[in-house]
Amino acid sequence: MSHANKSKALFARRKERVRLSLRKNAADRLRLSVFRSGKHIYAQIIDDSKGVTLATASSLDKDVKGKLKSTSTVEAAKTVGEIIAKKAQAAKVKEVVFDRGGYLFHGRVKALADAARAAGLSF
Repeated sequence: MSHANKSKALFARRKERVRLSLRKNAADRLRLSVFRSGKHIYAQIIDDSKGVTLATASSLDKDVKGKLKSTSTVEAAKTVGEIIAKKAQAAKVKEVVFDRGGYLFHGRVKALADAARAAGLSF
């Protein structure tokens, strides 16, 4: 197995482990899922029982992209966190579970979570 394939496999295992623990402890709450790429960060609120996405925000959004010098920074993640919290409140969502995927709770992922909490989302 090549190094790249092994890394992907380990990431997938971490992601599944996180999702499994979320399912056990979620108590029918919605899921705030984060995806981090090299250039951007994305967040969405998902209702797993219905299989529906209720709100999305990303550093690709025009209002975010125009404000920032770079879309791959902690500042961009904070902005996306604030926007997803506002959209969640507009959709009457107050409580979610945070799905960090296979990423460590550090850096951009942590910044997004902290900004969403500060903007009124509870998790």
